[in-house]
Amino acid sequence: MGRKYFLILFLLPVALFAQLRDSVYYTNPYFIVNYSETLEGPRSVRYSVVCPTGTASRAGMDFYTEKGIKTSDNKDYEANEWDKGHMAPAASFNCNRDMLYSTFTYVNSSLQQQSLNRGVWKQLEIRERELAMENDVKVFIRIEYPSLPIRVTTGAAIPVGYYKELKVGDRRECYYFRNTTPSVSNLEIYKCKCRNVIK
Repeated sequence: MGRKYFLILFLLPVALFAQLRDSVYYTNPYFIVNYSETLEGPRSVRYSVVCPTGTASRAGMDFYTEKGIKTSDNKDYEANEWDKGHMAPAASFNCNRDMLYSTFTYVNSSLQQQSLNRGVWKQLEIRERELAMENDVKVFIRIEYPSLPIRVTTGAAIPVGYYKELKVGDRRECYYFRNTTPSVSNLEIYKCKCRNVIK
């Protein structure tokens, strides 16, 4: 009997892990996320900037998990250098509190190095909103992970980099950021060649 119970206890976590999906599409009216339950992080995000000058308050808002999707959670971000990095930025969706709150799902959150999130990444979010004052701005983000990712002790995988593309009419601006403390704060340094992105 003892051996049978040992086998069940050993195989149960393996079976549960095998059921995790590497690609789950999450959509709401504002953005689309390709999410990996195995990594507990987004793989790609698409959105259009809809509120470049919105003023809804984020007071009292915090990130929340989604029913039916295994995501990261608050424990993955405790006592470490990783911010809950909005991929679809809250400030681009603050027309009203419901729209703003939709960006606080953990499906939209990436383990992003805090100096990157609060520095040049934020600068680029400001730029996309400035462009959206007079243009339609579509945004694509690819979050990159190595084949054997490093994980925080609570399980979520740490991305190695972010490719971000702004599409303004027929013009594209593309940037790449390593998920480390930025060495320079000049946004122009992070511009890169635009990739062939599947639309």
